[in-house]
Amino acid sequence: MEGRLYVIGMGPGSGEMMTPQAARALEQCQVIAGYTVYVELLKERYPKAEFLTTPMTREEERCRMALERAAQGDITAMVCSGDAGVYGMAGLILELAQEYPDVAVEIIPGITAACAGAAVLGAPLMHDFAVISLSDRLTDLELIWKRVELAAQGDFVICLYNPASRTRKDYLAQACRIIGQYRSPQTVCGLVRQIGREGQEHRIMTLKELENWPADMFTTVFIGSSSTRKIGSCMVTPRGYRCE
Repeated sequence: MEGRLYVIGMGPGSGEMMTPQAARALEQCQVIAGYTVYVELLKERYPKAEFLTTPMTREEERCRMALERAAQGDITAMVCSGDAGVYGMAGLILELAQEYPDVAVEIIPGITAACAGAAVLGAPLMHDFAVISLSDRLTDLELIWKRVELAAQGDFVICLYNPASRTRKDYLAQACRIIGQYRSPQTVCGLVRQIGREGQEHRIMTLKELENWPADMFTTVFIGSSSTRKIGSCMVTPRGYRCE
């Protein structure tokens, strides 16, 4: 019997931001696996499911748990915040799934923080942009700084995931200093914290102000290009369409 494993992007947090496709798949599932914080958001909505969790840093164990249950015949979901293919578990599941030939894997997309956060701020991603995670747990720090610098040189709007944590308190400031070599201190920037969840907050500020802002792992940062500007209360990067 072929097992089935859905890898589901559940969106930033609230049920309203989960796609109907993702909700339908979860309703079918007997087992739902995921990072503890994300699974807690689903328990009330899917009370009949069995939930499997692991803390951060135990991603491979979590994925194997889900694949094992799917191989045993349980309809299983691996849930990720945002989109499962953007810093989520989709890639690792597909790598490990080679060891489970009887498990059919289906990736179900979700709304990632870059898109959801951009909508809160206005329209900062209307032109070319780069998404970079400042977490160096899986990526060499020097490579991260190189990517930040090259994105700044290319005048991309830059969206930063994981801008700071308890052990990386100065990474956002360092990124701002690197970008500041190529952008004005008055460059329009924005951030959104707890996107789609209780306590959501956002702010638009300058690059100079952003350098000293106390961000955390629940914050998504948007650094404008040379053409990004503030229009009313919104952060906007013009696409180039003419306004008659």
